[in-house]
Amino acid sequence: MAQVEGDIEDVDGVMKITKIRLHFRFRIPAGSREKVDRLLAGYAEQCPAYQSVKGCIECSWRAEVVEG
Repeated sequence: MAQVEGDIEDVDGVMKITKIRLHFRFRIPAGSREKVDRLLAGYAEQCPAYQSVKGCIECSWRAEVVEG
């Protein structure tokens, strides 16, 4: 599951999305934490949405991972 929040601000008289924050919640099988951590570490470089907006919109994310 993911929760998404963002900020819309007036930038030089134009309303723009300036920030996006993602909070992921994962339940993973026991013993798979290392694999999931590697996946999350490279998430941004493989995400088409992030690659499309990086440099234009400030993006941040965090993940809550429950094993078992």
